Amino acid sequence: MGTAAAKLPRPGPVTTGEAFRVWLRIAALSFGGPAGQIAVMHRILVEEKRWIGEQRFLHALNYCMLLPGPEAQQLATYIGWLMHRTRGGIIAGVLFVLPGAVAIMALSWVYVLYGKLGIVSALFFGLKAAVLAIVLQAVARIGKRALGNPVMRTVAAVAFVAIFFLGVGFPLVVLAAGVIGFVGARRGVAGFAGGGAHGPAGGTTVADADTLLGEDLPGHARPALGQSLRTALLWLALWLAPVAALLVLLGHGNVFSQIATFFSAMAAVTFGGAYAVLAYVAQEAVQSYHWLSPGEMLDGLGMAETTPGPLIMVLQFVGFLGAYRHPGALPPLLAGSLGGLLATWVTFVPCFLWIFLGAPFIERLRGNAALAGALSAITAAVVGVILNLAVWFALHTLFHATMPVVAGPLRFDLPVVASLDPWALVLAVAAIVAMFRFKAGVIVTLGASSALGIGLYLTGSIAT
Repeated sequence: MGTAAAKLPRPGPVTTGEAFRVWLRIAALSFGGPAGQIAVMHRILVEEKRWIGEQRFLHALNYCMLLPGPEAQQLATYIGWLMHRTRGGIIAGVLFVLPGAVAIMALSWVYVLYGKLGIVSALFFGLKAAVLAIVLQAVARIGKRALGNPVMRTVAAVAFVAIFFLGVGFPLVVLAAGVIGFVGARRGVAGFAGGGAHGPAGGTTVADADTLLGEDLPGHARPALGQSLRTALLWLALWLAPVAALLVLLGHGNVFSQIATFFSAMAAVTFGGAYAVLAYVAQEAVQSYHWLSPGEMLDGLGMAETTPGPLIMVLQFVGFLGAYRHPGALPPLLAGSLGGLLATWVTFVPCFLWIFLGAPFIERLRGNAALAGALSAITAAVVGVILNLAVWFALHTLFHATMPVVAGPLRFDLPVVASLDPWALVLAVAAIVAMFRFKAGVIVTLGASSALGIGLYLTGSIAT
């Protein structure tokens, strides 16, 4: 983890204005998925500002890894709350989401208004190939950290088989892994020892005692039953009151009610972050609700990869297209915008509930071995879940057709070999080589792949 830092004077108090500027800076730099976002927060908050120490940072990250939802946004909310109470948590959490929400909304408008233009379609053709490489890199990155022993590798393999070949829902897979890890750690099984968070590696270790927060437990971080009940009621109302109102006023069959209920359910079970949930969301949104196509889901992930903020912001794009294509009496663009904002609301409001309700108790559990064991197993299972997502993306990026296979308990899709798209394969291989061999960054790879897609279109090599 690096060498210990020399004893330094603790930083002085932070004003609201300075906190706002720091969190806005973090939000503007939050590209590259959760690993990159967590690294940015660590560099700025731990190493540069010394607001919080190494151990507190990792403890907060471990808790956020156990939660449903985007761990990077929840980590920002946790640290904001720890430093400056509820107001700090809201500022940090909202600013982390805001740039991405604005960018995805703007791109959604461009997509539905101009996406049928050949050159725009070619751009997204290139993006899809790069997204496959990015997901594979996520498998490798998290796997390298999480699968350090045979027990963890077995958990990952079983998770992949269960979700890809047997059709077991990913929430059940991840929940089962957490329970197994918790029990295994309590019983002293060596394979479940330690955490699996994809946090920062290397750099300078900043002791808690040398930071603005220090080592002591802040007064507002002490759990109180009355305060916990008020927190739960407030954030549950903010989350679920709009959902209930839509169900009562519009009925279960309305697209806004469906968006509200579906993404509320996702918010409660999306363990493992964006990559882990996207395969399930894509299947339901495509096959059950018919809101968008597999290719459009890949386009949305490409948008999320190229904009700041959580990758799970792609759900705003899904909600946008769902309402845009089922607008009822509303103008399609207005319906789409409202659908996207609704999906964002019910996805991220629960994140504040989990942090403000649970963090006071978690702060008192630093160093708990059983929680670390659950985290290790969940992270290992997430590797299998993300591998499933990579296979799903490959099937829909490289091939124009697939065929379902049903044999006893086995249920999975196989590609139709004759439908292979050779240019998609070339771009995907090029993106994989760029990222794995030449260590190209996410933005560079996405930009180059998009440019190559446009080039292929302009030379007549592909039709869109």
